Amino acid sequence: QVQLVESGGGVVQPGRSLRVSCVGSGRTFSAYAVGWFRQAPVKEREFFAVMSWTCTTLYYGDSAKGRFTISRDNDKNTLYLQMNSLKTEDAGVYYCAGALLPARDGRRWYRVQEEYDIWGQGTQVPVYS
Repeated sequence: QVQLVESGGGVVQPGRSLRVSCVGSGRTFSAYAVGWFRQAPVKEREFFAVMSWTCTTLYYGDSAKGRFTISRDNDKNTLYLQMNSLKTEDAGVYYCAGALLPARDGRRWYRVQEEYDIWGQGTQVPVYS
């Protein structure tokens, strides 16, 4: 059984950078896409970034554009989210997820939670001085 485990969260001051990681474990992990979602306090989980398994297609949510970068290290079976110039409104729990099937919604292509089949437990990123 494949599991996703996030790490790297923790308190960070505004303006600083942080990189969170997501390791796929269990049987050889492969997917159609892997992505990051964020759930801020008292808000719904929102799409943040997605990368196709071949790394040829990337999308970022509006909250992630410009300061966040999704990347993957295949040798380490690890997905990353680099977060720069953090703001207090970036605080939340960051989840990684894997989509094991072709996208059911071609228009939104893995930018909605329903497309994903496995989820990590989340890593919390508080942002404050």
